[in-house]
Amino acid sequence: MCVAVVDRGANLVGFHRMDGALLASVDIAQNKAYSAASLQLSTAELSEVAQPGESLYGIHVTNGGRIVVFGGGVPLRDGDEVVGAVGVSGGSVDEDVTVARAGVDAFDAA
Repeated sequence: MCVAVVDRGANLVGFHRMDGALLASVDIAQNKAYSAASLQLSTAELSEVAQPGESLYGIHVTNGGRIVVFGGGVPLRDGDEVVGAVGVSGGSVDEDVTVARAGVDAFDAA
C-alpha cells in the first residue's frame, strides 16, 4: 500500500510506501488524494459521474491526467469545509477504499 495525504490546496503533506508496494502506486495514491481534494468528492463517487453519458465523462484526461476515477481517494473535512484528502493505492479498489476510510476515521477522531 501507498498512502498520500494532501492539504486543502492538494499539496502533499504526508506519504508512506510500504515495502513491496508497486512503484506505480506511488503516483496513483498521490493523484487519488489530489483528485479528492481538488474536486471535493471521493474518487469512488467521481467514478459514477465519470462514466460515458454522465456529466463528468472525460474528466480523467484533464489536469495533466492527474484525475483518478476509481476508489481510494477521500476528502478530509472539518465540518463542511474540505481541508485536505487521503489517497491510497496498492490493493484492490475495495481495499484502497477501506484503507482511505480508515485514514478519514483517524483524522475525524483527532
